[in-house]
Amino acid sequence: MSAARLIGVVFMAQLLAQIGAFTVPALLPIFIDSWELSHTKAGWLIGAWAGAYVLAVPILVSLTDRVDAKKIYLVSIALTTMTHIGYALFADGFWSAFFLRAVAGMCWAGTYMPGLKVLSDRLEGTAQTRGVSWHAAGVGLSAAFSFLISGLVSDWLGWHWAFGVAGICTTIAFLIMWLGVPDHAPTVIRTKHKRPALLDFRPVLRNRSALAYSLAYCAHGWEMFAFGSWAVTFLTFTAISFGGTSDLLGPTSVAFVMGLLATWSSVAGNELCIRFGRQQVVLWIMISTMMVAVTIGLFSAIGYGAAVVLSIIYSSLIYGDSSALTAGASGNAEPGQRGATLAVHSTFGHLGGFVGPLVIGIILDLAGSESVLGWTLAFGHLAIVMIVGIVAIAYLKPKDLPGDHPVHGKVKRPCR
Repeated sequence: MSAARLIGVVFMAQLLAQIGAFTVPALLPIFIDSWELSHTKAGWLIGAWAGAYVLAVPILVSLTDRVDAKKIYLVSIALTTMTHIGYALFADGFWSAFFLRAVAGMCWAGTYMPGLKVLSDRLEGTAQTRGVSWHAAGVGLSAAFSFLISGLVSDWLGWHWAFGVAGICTTIAFLIMWLGVPDHAPTVIRTKHKRPALLDFRPVLRNRSALAYSLAYCAHGWEMFAFGSWAVTFLTFTAISFGGTSDLLGPTSVAFVMGLLATWSSVAGNELCIRFGRQQVVLWIMISTMMVAVTIGLFSAIGYGAAVVLSIIYSSLIYGDSSALTAGASGNAEPGQRGATLAVHSTFGHLGGFVGPLVIGIILDLAGSESVLGWTLAFGHLAIVMIVGIVAIAYLKPKDLPGDHPVHGKVKRPCR
C-alpha cells in the first residue's frame, strides 16, 4: 500500500471519527441556559472529555507497542458511536452529560494516538513526519466540521440530533479503518536490555528531546482546548453585546472557519519546521500566541467583527505548532517505544486540555460571569501558561528530525 494512499485513508477515518468531539463546546450556550449551569460546571463538562482521556491514554496507546494499533482503534471507535447515541437519548442534565462525555474521552484515547500509530508503524522518514502532519490536519478539519454540523443540525432538528449525526460519522470511520488499512504486526526490537513493562514510562521521561516536545505540547493543549472550547461562547457573548449577528457569520460558522484555517496552519507549521528547524519555528509560534492571548478578550468591547477576526488569527497561530510538536516527540522516540512515547505525549497534551477549559470557567465565575474584564482575564492567563512550553524548548533543546533543515547549520540527528 502506497504511503499517499495510507495517509489518505487514515485522514478520512480521523476526519469522521472526531465529528462529535466538539459538539458540546459548539452547543455550550444552549446547555448553560437549559440546564442552568455555572461557568465552572460548564468547564467541568467540557474538561471531562480530556480528563478521562488522560486516564485511559497511558494504557491504550502503550498497548500499541504490543498490539496492532488498528485493533485498538476499531474497538474504541465502536464504543464512541455508542456514547454519541447515549448522549442523544439520555443526557438531561450535568451529571448524565458529564458521565457520557467522560466515556467518550476514554474512547478517543483509543482512537486519536492509535490512529497516528497506524501511520507511524507503516511509514518512515519524511513520509512519516508528513503522515503525522496530515493526521493532525484531519483531526483539525474534523473539529471544524464538528462546530458547523452541530450548529446547523441543532438549528434544524434540535441538539439531540447533532449527536445522532456524530454517531453516523463514527460508524463510517469504523468501516474505513477496518476495510481500508491492512493489518500490521508490531515491530519487535531485540536488544540486550530487558523490554520495559507496559506502564513503565521512565525510559520515555529520560529521552530529553521527546520530553521537551511533550512538555511544550502540554502548554499547547491547555491553550488549544481552552480557547477552542470557549470560542463559541465568547463570540456569542460579543454578538449579543452588539445586537446579534447574521446566521451566515454566527459563532458556530466562525468556529468552522477557524477549524479550516487551523488545518492548513497545522500542516504549514510542520512544513516550516522541515525547512527552518523545529525548535525555532515552535518558539516563534508560542511567542506569537502569547501576544494575542493578552489582547483578545478586550476585542469583545470593540465589536463582533473585530472579535471574529482576532479569533481566527489566534486559532490559526495556536494550531501552527500542533503537528510539529507531535512529530517531534514521535520522531525522537526510542526504537520499540514509540507507543509509550506517544502515550506520555498525549497524556501531557490532554492534561492541559482538561485543566484549561476548567480554568476559563472558574475565572469567568470569579470575575462575575461573562464581561469584557472576565474574558480578558480568562484568555489572558493562557499567555502565562505558554511560558512553560517556551522554557521546555529553550532549556531542554530538543533535536530536530531527519528531513528538518535548520537554517543555522546541518541537520541534527534525533537524540537517542
